[in-house]
Amino acid sequence: METVQVDVAVVGGGPAGLAAAWKAREAGAERVMLVERDFELGGILQQCIHPGFGLRYFKEELTGPEYAERFIARIREAGIEVKLNTMVLEIIPSGAPSVAPECALMCVNRQDGVLSIRAKAVVLAMGCRERTRGAIAIPGERPAGIYTAGTAQRLINMEGLMPGRQVVILGSGDIGLIMARRLTLEGAEVKAVVEIMPRPGGLERNLVQCLHDFDIPLLLRHTVVEVHGRQRVEGVTIAAVDENSKPVAGTEQFIACDTLLLSVGLIPEVELCRGAGIEIHPVTGGPVVNEWRQTSMPSIFACGNLLHVHDLVDNVTREAEIAGREAARYSRGELRAKPEAIAMVPGRNVRYVVPQFISAWGEEEVQVYFRVVETEEDVYVVAKLGEQLVARKRQMRVQPPEMVSLRLRPQAMVESLRKLVELKGISAKDLVCRIEVEPHGQN
Repeated sequence: METVQVDVAVVGGGPAGLAAAWKAREAGAERVMLVERDFELGGILQQCIHPGFGLRYFKEELTGPEYAERFIARIREAGIEVKLNTMVLEIIPSGAPSVAPECALMCVNRQDGVLSIRAKAVVLAMGCRERTRGAIAIPGERPAGIYTAGTAQRLINMEGLMPGRQVVILGSGDIGLIMARRLTLEGAEVKAVVEIMPRPGGLERNLVQCLHDFDIPLLLRHTVVEVHGRQRVEGVTIAAVDENSKPVAGTEQFIACDTLLLSVGLIPEVELCRGAGIEIHPVTGGPVVNEWRQTSMPSIFACGNLLHVHDLVDNVTREAEIAGREAARYSRGELRAKPEAIAMVPGRNVRYVVPQFISAWGEEEVQVYFRVVETEEDVYVVAKLGEQLVARKRQMRVQPPEMVSLRLRPQAMVESLRKLVELKGISAKDLVCRIEVEPHGQN
């Protein structure tokens, strides 16, 4: 078995992995290796041929492949080694006696066979996968014609194949909304987008541009309760749901169609993380990280949709650059996890916060990301250490499909910490910082 020594190894060649690898190299890691299981770099971006990418990061509107190509060119120019068609089977963290002080990625591909990549630091950027019919247990037959929205997108945009002509879409996430428009433009009839929640799951701009502009009906508080057809989908029965998301008897209606697309959520690809013993967050489903995107295994970093599902690829890139930069520092022995850390916890109307921990006595500004539970207008998003207000900004609107961010400045944090630790005798290890949404009139 061949063994390769690198400074930083990055797993996953999608937008997060590309940005992390490039940033690690720019930050001084001499040998960086990017490992991708597909035959090309770019990940999901390669099948997203619609515009709307890069408005924040590149300050111009790009398609998915154009956005990917910008970073692929950087990877090429930086001399980063790339292993395509390579599957990582196992990650052995640096604490294991067989590999210490490095991490080991056990990989396999047709060219090298089994390959061991020894790295001083690893960045995980495996992304996420779509929930399937089996994951949501729709009753009925098992005919052909049921696809996840991402699979249908790949069939149309990369394989040149139409999945169907009369389509019902279950779930109003962004991929489902974008596919409603894409199918319509290709001549299919999208009969309805059906959403079990009382609100749409995708960004507002996608609701307008993908549904409203094409007169595609969106049925909120509805779900598919049965699939009809033996060889091929012939129709679905939908029904209204009550406040507990249970179908309401007597509200069923049949919709004739030959295709059912599922856009019902994403699951982080954490199998390698679990195998390596990395702590997983119960709400995000991804690794728990600090502000450097360092996991519970100090030599392993994580970023992108593996951590939490992002709304914009620009945010994926920003986060991945943090992971790549800090992995490079770790590989040089310049970054070590500190025992003192502040837990970042969700407060009023906040579902989760990333990162979940920050350094108690850090010197750099930290940007935290979170999602809200309910839509609210004209609010403050705040951070509090105990009862000490350490950050606040006004927001005209917060809603579940859109990530919200808040910058924490080190000076404000240190001053509040000093009051809590020195004046009130609170131990640094017991500190939590609560992120929450407050109505404007409350402040």
